[in-house]
Amino acid sequence: MLTAPVPDPVFDTCGLGWLATEWGPERPPYLVVNPGSPCEGILPASPEGLALWQRHDARRQQPLGLAEYALHTLEVGGPRQGQVAFGLGVGAQLFVQNAHFWNSLANHGSGYLATKKMLDRWWGISDRAEWLDALQQLLRAEMVSDVWDFVLRLRHAMARDFAGPVSNDHWREAAERVIRARAEEAAQPRLTPDGVTQGRVTSLATLESEVAGVQRLIGRITRYEARFREDGLLAEGAYIHSVDAWDYGRASAMARWGVAARLCSVAEAESAVIRAGRLVQVNYRSWGDFSASFALGRCLQFDQEDFGDWYEKSLRTHRALMTDREGRPRPLDLGASPSKPGWSGCPGGCLAPLSASRPQWPDSPRSDRSQAFSLWRARPSQRRS
Repeated sequence: MLTAPVPDPVFDTCGLGWLATEWGPERPPYLVVNPGSPCEGILPASPEGLALWQRHDARRQQPLGLAEYALHTLEVGGPRQGQVAFGLGVGAQLFVQNAHFWNSLANHGSGYLATKKMLDRWWGISDRAEWLDALQQLLRAEMVSDVWDFVLRLRHAMARDFAGPVSNDHWREAAERVIRARAEEAAQPRLTPDGVTQGRVTSLATLESEVAGVQRLIGRITRYEARFREDGLLAEGAYIHSVDAWDYGRASAMARWGVAARLCSVAEAESAVIRAGRLVQVNYRSWGDFSASFALGRCLQFDQEDFGDWYEKSLRTHRALMTDREGRPRPLDLGASPSKPGWSGCPGGCLAPLSASRPQWPDSPRSDRSQAFSLWRARPSQRRS
């Protein structure tokens, strides 16, 4: 039992065996566990007691903490309903995988030092300014690749235009046409307040390379979606319209990591997870839709179509969230939004669809992009850069 995070003291994680080896004669003759609580315990630190600590640690067969790839809900002290719970649910993918409570906002994570090391290793974050910059980029969905965003939203716009599925060949042809039209338009002179500005000319070799790269990406996405359908991550006939979920989910997690690393207050983290939840609510129809988008973003960044460890992590996490131990859909309570009471769980008793119009949240950086892609035939360059 730990107190809510404050600047001082901080907490770290270690095993009982390590404590036994580091417990010198200058230490107290006992270790108090959960001091001042109803479940307080005292472990003698005599030589015999330290030997007992080591024997218990040696018999431990599982890693410290909760079980991985299982949904752990904090029953006391963690929100279960409302905007905060919804925003925490947005980051549940990462916390289910890493064996933490999905709804713990006053978060110590794996400990102060471990969280600081993780942020430095994976994100290059060592201070509050860097943490805040990363959080804002994630909330604006600016860390996901613009190329991924382009091809997925292009197909989504085409599916709306044609009121149905878009063939892969049609998708490839449209993507090539948009790229070439953009390059042609960018090369044209422009009239600016400073006079005529020369356009930016793209060499033929560069243009052909960009077209080939987008074609490869489309192939990779379609193969991932096929595997997603085979493994139950995606419904038959469904497709993924964006990977912004990959950033929104990490934004919710980043807020909690900020608390654990003492880079922000709990109140600041709460504001961030609420914003992440609102962005997800207006851009995705269900937890299943969001989860598949999150998984695709993660696989495109790390898996490289190996269908290896990164893919298996995404699949196991999705199944832990969406099904019970027997593989049946279950109603996971990841927070219901007061403004959208239909979002009350997951498929099989979980999230109901949003309204058909799905108005964009004002903070979303993508709010004009899907509209711009509806002009993909006539004015492909209108997408905001």
